[in-house]
Amino acid sequence: MLRGAIRKGQQIIVATQHTSTRSTRSIKTSWRHKKSNLPTSTIGGYRSFHSSRPALNNTVPITYVDPTGEEIEVQAEVGKNLLDIAHDNNIELEGACGGELACATCHLIFEQEIYDTLPEKDEEEDDMLDLAFELTETSRLGCQICVREDMAGMKVRIPDDGF
Repeated sequence: MLRGAIRKGQQIIVATQHTSTRSTRSIKTSWRHKKSNLPTSTIGGYRSFHSSRPALNNTVPITYVDPTGEEIEVQAEVGKNLLDIAHDNNIELEGACGGELACATCHLIFEQEIYDTLPEKDEEEDDMLDLAFELTETSRLGCQICVREDMAGMKVRIPDDGF
């Protein structure tokens, strides 16, 4: 099966070639067209489809403090989790499980006033935090905390992982 697409205004025409073999000598080919409003991007001259939501323009400044004390301020997209924001900005926060709540390598330490506004942690996050280095009363996993507008200007500390 072959696929092709062309952009026509805001719509994308997706063509799929279906080939069926009736015998070893004859091949039947038909084209089916489907209109789609999926966003596209161009990479290296080729168009690629993606189904991710468009980036929100609503960002707030937050500061990550690394284990050495260096402060790195970034613009964080509201609604995105702190692990993904760290990775998007090349901040060293491991996240070994990819944000699946199966490790504690995205452990962050929050200021008390921000920590008090965070949603309650569930039992799985609490269990994972038991494995974290430098656990504090204001520790949370970055993959579980999504940025809100009221977090503008907050600082989160990345603890030393012991290595």
